[in-house]
Amino acid sequence: MYKFYRNVDKRSRKAMTEYLTGHFCYNTMDSWNRATSYAHNMKIHRLGLDSGTQNKLYDLIQCQGFYESINDLIRNFGEEHGWMWQARFNGRNGGYLVLYQGVRAPSGYKSYCPYCGQLNYTSVSENGGKCGHDRKDFATPHMVVTTFPGRSTDEYENFEDWEMYQLRERVELVQSFGHLADAIVSEAVYLANEYNAVEEEYTEVKTRLVMA
Repeated sequence: MYKFYRNVDKRSRKAMTEYLTGHFCYNTMDSWNRATSYAHNMKIHRLGLDSGTQNKLYDLIQCQGFYESINDLIRNFGEEHGWMWQARFNGRNGGYLVLYQGVRAPSGYKSYCPYCGQLNYTSVSENGGKCGHDRKDFATPHMVVTTFPGRSTDEYENFEDWEMYQLRERVELVQSFGHLADAIVSEAVYLANEYNAVEEEYTEVKTRLVMA
């Protein structure tokens, strides 16, 4: 199995600079946007897996629920980095894991309806408005996570003017991104070992107007 994490001598400016400048990068949006960031090629045929596991994964990725645990890993990565750094899949078939910049900040919403989920920018104490049910104020500021897909990361950096501690911090960030990619592959292999993709028939209920 291919491993994305790389050991780096963080005592050496040369080693850290070579690691960062030599790291694979990919588009944060589309190629026309000309913004790139650190990335990993996560296409199944590039992961160094045996043919049986590969074939199962090609089927499993089409199954509902396959990405639930993988999305949890990605969410945990964002939380660990205070949402300043996030990971998302990109590419025509979602085959690249890309490192994105982002932020978690107050949304401005002050109250909500516990029944319908409607959010409001005013508090109950300000106008007492209703949406059919009594609204409630948020006990703590309501936060929202934002991703900046148009931003590039270190695309044109030569790192010559960076302090050693800055280089170490960036290397450790990119290494943790490598750990995330490895964890995703391990989870995918686990799912391939534990589950099979099977067809299931289901009935979809729809409503329509009729004359009665």
